[in-house]
Amino acid sequence: MERNRDIVEKVKETLRAWLAEAKKMEAHIINEIPAQSTTSHPGMNTASGETSHRDYTTIKPTSRGYEEPRNQVEPSPPKKIAQKEGDTAKLEDVITAAIVAEKPNVKWEDVAGLEGAKRALQEAVVLPIKYPHLFVGLRTPWKGILLYGPPGTGKTFLAKACASETNGTFFSVSASDLMSKWVGESEKLIKTLFKMARQKTPAIIFIDELDSLLSSRSEAENEASRRVKTEFLVQMQGIQNETTGLLVLGATNVPWMLDPAVRRRFEKRIYIPLPDVHTREALIRKQLAKTRHSLTEDYIAELVDRTEGYSCSDINILVRDAAFEPIRKAQNATHFKIIGYTLEGKPVYQPTIPTDPQAREIRMLDIPGSQLQLPPVSVNDFELALMRTKPSVSHEDLKKHEAFTNQFGIEG
Repeated sequence: MERNRDIVEKVKETLRAWLAEAKKMEAHIINEIPAQSTTSHPGMNTASGETSHRDYTTIKPTSRGYEEPRNQVEPSPPKKIAQKEGDTAKLEDVITAAIVAEKPNVKWEDVAGLEGAKRALQEAVVLPIKYPHLFVGLRTPWKGILLYGPPGTGKTFLAKACASETNGTFFSVSASDLMSKWVGESEKLIKTLFKMARQKTPAIIFIDELDSLLSSRSEAENEASRRVKTEFLVQMQGIQNETTGLLVLGATNVPWMLDPAVRRRFEKRIYIPLPDVHTREALIRKQLAKTRHSLTEDYIAELVDRTEGYSCSDINILVRDAAFEPIRKAQNATHFKIIGYTLEGKPVYQPTIPTDPQAREIRMLDIPGSQLQLPPVSVNDFELALMRTKPSVSHEDLKKHEAFTNQFGIEG
């Protein structure tokens, strides 16, 4: 019982302290309130001694008496307009980041084969800028070009050449640049993209992996995705949208997944097939020109035949893999021989077999970088690379692309 009384007294003491503190705060707040104006009107009865808290300095006489003052609130700044302008600036910053400022060092001559695709891009971009008087009437430039085909055939490389060869503004965007988690912002990004492109004509909008953004519409998809596709279609070919000097260039590996309305808006649909014999030979010779090799003309011709069914990317990987073989030999070598001397008189080493009379037992990491020289790429290096590198395109994918080309596209 004694313990309970002690607890009660402590609680009462705490409550009294809180009440005292609250009274101090109340008095402080009352003293801080400024006194209201007590100016009375000349006809007002003040005999009662009551004070008025109205400010009658703003009351104006009228034919019906005195007019009550209205709450004169200062006009607030246009927050919505300022917020809208700020959002537009943010969207423009996102799109500005997609502009290719430094043009890639890729020329039309660097693209092996694909003459039809290069000719179509020149008709749509290069020639109208250089000879605008020729592209009038029926010869209006193409507004949309779709590059489709198996992966690794040079679609993106063509876009790089187009960006390098044109004097206009090149926008390179993907689905991640245009899609947002906020409702309505994706449509605004697309609208801002086309708005900025029209302001910077001649301009090219390149959309890689187009199918990830504009796949076929269905009843199962959500409303946000449908609005994005609708906004893109309207911006690309709408009644109020000017498309002069603007080209939309798309690339996809699965053109049959595109929405029919999207497919119609791309006036030129160019098939980028696997490289033919001449293209494969040009690719192999171009890659071999970058490194020392000991391949004969007969073996290069044989290599061209054995890479049938390889894409451009597969051939590049094959040649690069073969070029790494001399480095692997040097890493595994236990003996090196001197094949010459530097300008400073230091020996230059090259890996060799242990039975070589000039061989010296030494490891690669013990040789300074300037004193190590790799052997040229040989036939054996390519044979090992051919065993590891296989085509990445299946026959089923090729059949789908050929069927789509027969129905909707043209050969590149």
